[in-house]
Amino acid sequence: MTLRPFLLPLLLILGLAACGGPEPDAHAHGEGADHDDHAETEAEPAKGAHNGRLLTEGPYTVELAIFEEGVPPEYRAWLYRDGEPLPPTAGELTVVLSRLGDITDTHTFTPREDYLLGSLEVYEPHSFDVAVTARIDGQAMTWSFPSYEGRTTIPASVAKDAGIDVAPAGPGVIRDEHDVQGLLTPIEGRHARVVARFPGPVKAVRVGLGDTVRAGQPLAMVESNVSLSDYAVTAPLGGTVLARNVAVGDLAGEQPLFEIADLSALWVDLHLFGADAQHITPGMPVEVTRLSDGVSARTTLDRVLPGTATASQSTVARATVDNADGRWRPGAAVRARVTVAEQPVDLMVPLAALQRFRDWDVVFVRFGDDYEIRPLELGRRDGVNVEVLSGLKAGDPVVVAQSYLVKADIEKSGASHDH
Repeated sequence: MTLRPFLLPLLLILGLAACGGPEPDAHAHGEGADHDDHAETEAEPAKGAHNGRLLTEGPYTVELAIFEEGVPPEYRAWLYRDGEPLPPTAGELTVVLSRLGDITDTHTFTPREDYLLGSLEVYEPHSFDVAVTARIDGQAMTWSFPSYEGRTTIPASVAKDAGIDVAPAGPGVIRDEHDVQGLLTPIEGRHARVVARFPGPVKAVRVGLGDTVRAGQPLAMVESNVSLSDYAVTAPLGGTVLARNVAVGDLAGEQPLFEIADLSALWVDLHLFGADAQHITPGMPVEVTRLSDGVSARTTLDRVLPGTATASQSTVARATVDNADGRWRPGAAVRARVTVAEQPVDLMVPLAALQRFRDWDVVFVRFGDDYEIRPLELGRRDGVNVEVLSGLKAGDPVVVAQSYLVKADIEKSGASHDH
């Protein structure tokens, strides 16, 4: 049975539900629940007076929380013995966060009033494996637990079938582009209307509409009314027969018998209105797109014509487009995107990679079969790409196709938590 393409996203979701994946931990101020591979639902971790996670060994307890009220997210910790608060100077604490992509953040702590303060910002996403080391009253203790958000697992075979594709983030160019409309026309000097040299009846027609001819090739035979002898009407240039206005028995006169053009290249006349006529100048790159099949060609504006098109009152900018495949047709309308300026950027991603998650613009990165959000600060953008100011580094493997399926699976798995 052949599966229809529109069923694939549904099958992806159903397939992921069947094959399963790691359940996310509950997230309160950045802390998750203990992970139990054998439990269908995970219990919320015990919380302390400061809404932090309670880590207990013997008589000692560490309450660990991510605090983010009015400050960038930071770790704060409180110490207890037999349930009674201890001064922050009573112990030492280290928290190591292991993130996807072999990234490790080590947070050391210093005393502040009644709590211990972590040394680093706990940047988003708050998705990591946590290892806690504490020493209280000279006794060493360790805890470890997963704390995931915005993360899911998609088997490689499922991702491939769904068309999920990944490409490394990297430098590029953001373009100031203007969209305009245009029309394809034969190039002047490569177009001819063929007339008979002498009037007379047409005895033979040798070519038809759409035929390719060479320069000097006979197109028709005409009997001259002057000499009463036959002569050949020949092609003045090589090209394609665009029009044939004659048949055997017609009387050749002053009207063109044939129209021939060399269509190996064409002019594209772009109509500029308003401010575009001031900003767009010769030498600018332009991408011309055929409306029939969406195929594009890159070229450069040759000139801006000095006059104004009477009918449209537009300024005409002209470029040349290669027509080696013969599929650009004179008279056809095209759309074009003129690059007015180009700005190199250190890092960018395709617009197709962006999704909204909570109140962030995010992309999804892939490590193995794991996918996770990366909240971004964005800069300039054009019709294809957007600059990334923070949230990614060059080479990060970003989902650039079917990113909405990854988002759907994260939301389905419940890995989206409110802060």
